[in-house]
Amino acid sequence: MAAPEKPGTTKGQAWFCTTGLPSDVVVEVNEMTFHLHKFPLMSKSRRLHDLITEQEKNPIAFSSTKDQTSTSAAAAEPGDEDEEEVGAGGVDEIEEVHCHIVLSDFPGGSETFELAAKFSYGVKIDLTAFNVAPLRCAGEFLDMTEEYSEDNLISKTERFFSQSVLKSLKDSIKALKSCERLMPMAENLGISQRCINSIASRASSADPTLFGWPVNDGVGATNGGRDSSNQNLWNGIETNRRRKGLARATNADSWLEELAILSLPFFKRLISAMKDRDLSPDMIESCLIHYAKKCIPGISRTNRKPSSSTSSSSLIVSENEQKELLETVISNLPLEKSSSRSSTATRFLFGLLRTANILNISETSKSTLEKKLGSQLEQATLDDLLIPSYSYLNETLYDVDCVERILNHFLEGLQHRNTDRIEDEDEADECDDIRSPALMLVGKLIDGYLSEIASDANLKPERFFNLAMSLPDQARLFHDGLYRAVDVYLKSHPSTSDSDRERISSVLDCQKLTLEACTHAAQNERLPLRAVVQVLFFEQLQLRHAIAENLIAVEAAQTDAGRPSLPRAVPHDGGGVVTNTWRAAVRENQVLRLDMDSMRTRVHQLERECSTMRKVIEKIDKTGPVGEEGGGNGGSLVKGWRGSLTRRFGCKFKTQVCDSHEPSVVDVRKGNGGRRLHHHQS
Repeated sequence: MAAPEKPGTTKGQAWFCTTGLPSDVVVEVNEMTFHLHKFPLMSKSRRLHDLITEQEKNPIAFSSTKDQTSTSAAAAEPGDEDEEEVGAGGVDEIEEVHCHIVLSDFPGGSETFELAAKFSYGVKIDLTAFNVAPLRCAGEFLDMTEEYSEDNLISKTERFFSQSVLKSLKDSIKALKSCERLMPMAENLGISQRCINSIASRASSADPTLFGWPVNDGVGATNGGRDSSNQNLWNGIETNRRRKGLARATNADSWLEELAILSLPFFKRLISAMKDRDLSPDMIESCLIHYAKKCIPGISRTNRKPSSSTSSSSLIVSENEQKELLETVISNLPLEKSSSRSSTATRFLFGLLRTANILNISETSKSTLEKKLGSQLEQATLDDLLIPSYSYLNETLYDVDCVERILNHFLEGLQHRNTDRIEDEDEADECDDIRSPALMLVGKLIDGYLSEIASDANLKPERFFNLAMSLPDQARLFHDGLYRAVDVYLKSHPSTSDSDRERISSVLDCQKLTLEACTHAAQNERLPLRAVVQVLFFEQLQLRHAIAENLIAVEAAQTDAGRPSLPRAVPHDGGGVVTNTWRAAVRENQVLRLDMDSMRTRVHQLERECSTMRKVIEKIDKTGPVGEEGGGNGGSLVKGWRGSLTRRFGCKFKTQVCDSHEPSVVDVRKGNGGRRLHHHQS
């Protein structure tokens, strides 16, 4: 029988074969009825052959079953009488059907049976990654083996599955997706496990940590090696494709986007298979990141809406499913620090943490995620640390407790790494003086975080003090950023008690303040008097050290200038160059002398001011009890100190907010009376 071009047509819920011959068998699959012929079906399927033969031998049982089916269908759908009459009228030329077969739980449903029926009629069907697994299960269900008929459906689908689908990462993922509605038959036949093994195996060969190569994805194999311009050379010679490796790196991640179509059970099995094959932590982490981004809406600040390319069926909708997925992703995250220094993964992990707080997942999963974030805190940004507080028990705007826990995990990991590198006590002493780059980055990050949260009216002084003191001394080379945070906190909390002001200001090390920050702090009326005195004292020390260094430089220059034989010893050809150098040195010496004179004047002024301040403080200490009359005169006493100091010093400065990142934080005030503080930069 010649293969028809259009073997069948669909009318409502019925499928008719248009070969020109009357149908003699009806097959029901789910809600679809197929009007077919015995010979093509019996020639390919052993099971249909047995069912048809059994019904032909026992027609009475078949007719009673048919009547019951018709009665139940009429009772279930009484309003379809008109449709049944139309259908009957449309098949008047078809002879009475002798066989009626019902195939319940057919793998793949009516769409798959339609393809299997076309295959039985000899129609060429197009095998794809999505339909090969259903057709393989259909062939097994209908017993379409090679022993029963040559070149049957099982052998055809098995050959395509092995030679084409399993050699491509994307096709293996698509085939695994199609197995979700074929369980448990797909599992019994090993189709799903073979897809998982293929994905895990090819993912390991596509691991960028192995070769730094874009994944081939089996495309080159289908070309038979004819397209040599697209081939990567492994002998060290860079081809055009190798030179564009970075531009094509997105192709290596394209198969990761396909993981979003998988259900959570299959994804769990895939991650487990990858771990069994000892894939790199970076590859496993990339799979988890891509899957979570596609399946959990709103996990990224830049993309709150789910991608339009992702099918709606693959999105996790319910809250329980989101929690299960989130805990699965967190539990499978490698604890090792990511080798890539990109902040993309760190930003994603902080997004996971925000979502975990919203969904209120288990404390174990939260602790695991916080430890993971602590291991790579130096890659975070200030925006990552600003985690909103979703708990009613937390009064602050941001979750400060969470940041403290992450910081503690970072410090514990840093201490553990330092301990591993230390072999004896001598090396321990040397290690204490070495500043870790990661620790310096975290110190700058925490100072910025303190400046952001300092304006929160509900932030207690204890919380601010504990977070500021949690970092070791080696984390901060300068305290300008910390001073700015202290200044913002004191400005935002004007009702802070004097004892709390003293405690908050004690986090500063005046020796680590730059000259700009010292000059600003000396004018800051919000700082306690003790802190201002310390700032002035250490500023004087810095000026003395600077003067001493300039004196040494000037003496060295004068010593070199006392050698008149130097210009004469140079040949005539280089005389002009030496003369210019000599003139430049003389100019520099003159500038240094002027700077030294100015700095000497400044030092003398500071010494007189400090001595005057000591006398004023001693006088105030002696007359202190007079100002304590009444219950609320403590503030007036401090103001009296400041007024006395202002009158003694003859200067009054406007309060400013310190910004250590600005080139200058001091405005020189122009007035008629009083001394002015000048700062000279060499």
